[in-house]
Amino acid sequence: MHANALVATSRSRWDYGPAVVLLTTSLGVLIAQLDSSVVNLAAKHIGADLDLGVSALQWVIDGYNLVYASLLLTGGTLADLYGRRRMFALGIGLLIAGSIVCGVAPNGATLIAGRALTGLGAALELPTSLAILTVAYPDKKERAGALGIWASCNGLAFVIGPTVGGVLVDAGGWRSIFLLVVPLCLLALALAIRAVPESRDPKGRALDLPGQALAVLALASLAFGVIEGPHWGWTSPIILACLGASIIAAFVFVRVEAGKSGALVPLDLFAQRPFSGSLAVAGLMTFGMYAMLFLTPLYLQAVRGDTAFTAGIALLPMSIAFVIVSQGSGWVVDRYGSRFAMTAGMSLMGGGLLMLVGIGATTSLAYVEAALLVIGVGLGLNTGPVVGVAVGSVPPARSGTASGLVNTARMIGATLGIAVLGALFAAFAGQAAQNGPGFLPGLRAAYLGGAVGELLGAAIAFVCIPPRSPKKK
Repeated sequence: MHANALVATSRSRWDYGPAVVLLTTSLGVLIAQLDSSVVNLAAKHIGADLDLGVSALQWVIDGYNLVYASLLLTGGTLADLYGRRRMFALGIGLLIAGSIVCGVAPNGATLIAGRALTGLGAALELPTSLAILTVAYPDKKERAGALGIWASCNGLAFVIGPTVGGVLVDAGGWRSIFLLVVPLCLLALALAIRAVPESRDPKGRALDLPGQALAVLALASLAFGVIEGPHWGWTSPIILACLGASIIAAFVFVRVEAGKSGALVPLDLFAQRPFSGSLAVAGLMTFGMYAMLFLTPLYLQAVRGDTAFTAGIALLPMSIAFVIVSQGSGWVVDRYGSRFAMTAGMSLMGGGLLMLVGIGATTSLAYVEAALLVIGVGLGLNTGPVVGVAVGSVPPARSGTASGLVNTARMIGATLGIAVLGALFAAFAGQAAQNGPGFLPGLRAAYLGGAVGELLGAAIAFVCIPPRSPKKK
């Protein structure tokens, strides 16, 4: 039997069929995205309850993002080596443990540790869920439909997360948002143990421990240096040491990975300009996006006086626009090409952020909603083509690696966006996440930085992505 074939540990598991496998893996996606999307709405309440400043709140968000971004590729490798169902179940178990730690955290350090634990769980279960689904649907047509449902759960979480999160924060306090995913996790864990056949594909796979350690060191040092820079001082020996360690670790990482068999990041893929461009666009997309999602709920609640629920409702137009437009992005790519879709998408996101640069204490909600709607349309246009270009730029045998690298680039962009733009906000607003005199100037500076990132991504897409080839008549 081929190493990639399904290996059922008991006959009863087959009785459930691939539909239950699809349900299980879709729950995995929904859980991870819900955990990420609802936290932004609770930032103001967490800061007030645990007496946390801006940098600590950045770590609450980036504790998850950093671990997830650093270990995403290794999570897929572990699944291939030691069993996909086993790693999926372990990831869900870690999400349960991390969510409970967050829900009962007495202080900021414990909360950040819990967020890091959930990030580890997501890094194990998300790439594994995709591998499980691919094996469960050997027929290409059926697999395409299943993957569409699996991917749509990202959009579903993006829509329901702000609403449900806002209700929970207002009704049950910020701790309730972390406990929200526990019942869903328990269901996913039970289904995984009962209904998902075990499979693995160890051929040609190996753990790249030096590469993994260097990647974690480079990202963690950079995130710490940037987030804590405004608090410690940019000339502090600790901050300078962190930034220097990040640069050295990144340099050594490239040297270690170059030409290495079984490398964590196959550097030869970056010789393809469309591939490199798509990863840069993916990172810049989330660079501005995640920082905006972190800061906008703070603005809506601290400046406008909205409740967490109404702040969540205010984010819905962006979420709904993203879901609707992303469903039609394939038609745009087919008609006008990926370069047009990606350039237009990133330009719209940059334009929406530029609109937000002009907001103040008395800005009408309709204006804010219009800016968020523009951002949602741009996000919907860009997300699908980014993955399509990256995967289509490499040989079919390396499509899984390409997809993993795109997701890693997205999470690195998110991590750095929270760190860099959050630090820019803190430099003007001060460390307290309250409505102080510097709040709006800090907010505008961060939005402007995000807009620059998105517009840079639009330029990269235009330069690196080839235009659509004319159709033969």
